[in-house]
Amino acid sequence: MKKSDLHKTGMWKGATKETFIKARILRENMTEPEKMLWERLSKNQIEGLKFRRQHPILFYIADFYCHALHLIIEIDGGYHDTIEQKLKDDKRTERLRSNGITLIRFRNEEVLNNIDGVIEEIIRVIHKLKLK
Repeated sequence: MKKSDLHKTGMWKGATKETFIKARILRENMTEPEKMLWERLSKNQIEGLKFRRQHPILFYIADFYCHALHLIIEIDGGYHDTIEQKLKDDKRTERLRSNGITLIRFRNEEVLNNIDGVIEEIIRVIHKLKLK
């Protein structure tokens, strides 16, 4: 399969060149909670699964993505509390789910104050997905 075909149907699902450029910038400027979680997700440390950070899918950028399970992990800051952003997040979640992707969200504070609990929840979701 050619790389261009993957952009249409594979792990990128049609992401544009601009989305890839933005993802690269986001990888270079990760937040502290993102850095903390990446320390635990990188190098196949959880259930031997590969996660990508700031990964383009459609015209979105997932904070973390596991292609093997079609799982996105998002870390939300305070701006996700606004009504406008909640509506955008709901629309994004629905669009991703309609493409066969599972999405779980954590607050910045959860990652900063309870990283072990966040990892436990991620593992719980992984086990549930593996049973499907």
